[in-house]
Amino acid sequence: MPVLKFRVYWEEDESVYRDISIKPDQTFLQFHQSILQSFEFDNKHKATFFRSNDNWQRGREIILEQDNTPRKVDPLLMEDTPIAAAVKTPNQKFIYLYDFAKNWTFLVELIGVSKDENSRITYPFCARKEGLAPSQYGTKGLVGDKLVEMEEKYDLNKEGMSEDGFGEEGEEEDNTDSEDEGAEDSNSDEMY
Repeated sequence: MPVLKFRVYWEEDESVYRDISIKPDQTFLQFHQSILQSFEFDNKHKATFFRSNDNWQRGREIILEQDNTPRKVDPLLMEDTPIAAAVKTPNQKFIYLYDFAKNWTFLVELIGVSKDENSRITYPFCARKEGLAPSQYGTKGLVGDKLVEMEEKYDLNKEGMSEDGFGEEGEEEDNTDSEDEGAEDSNSDEMY
């Protein structure tokens, strides 16, 4: 069975994205759960997908649960709608909204199709993560291990940094000449 690969961009920062591989017969509910897991969001809020065109205009809606909101076209239900039913073009796009109070918006684009699935992978599968995921509830994403990872990645605790994290450009040790260092080393016994 073929596998579809979608890139899910966070609308606020397109350098933050996740690549998710999913089989065409899997549902939008499974896709929704995979997106939440890959961005480390909980599943306590409502969500919806919209089919979209190249200009990111919202088309037919694929909703999480039935509601009584009037729409021009009846929406599809995530749990009843396989991915293949909504993919009409080779670069199909969707808009994914999560938590209508916070209005988390993600742009979803089909970026590839593999002919065969990998039998060792359980789909849907997050194949790639780029960028630090936004924090769903404020600063949650910057505590504990995440902050340590950022400090290591960006050397935030590097020696020689000022309190604000800026080094003094051009400042070096007093012993910059190798000749002077050698002279100091040879005289070090006499000094003490």
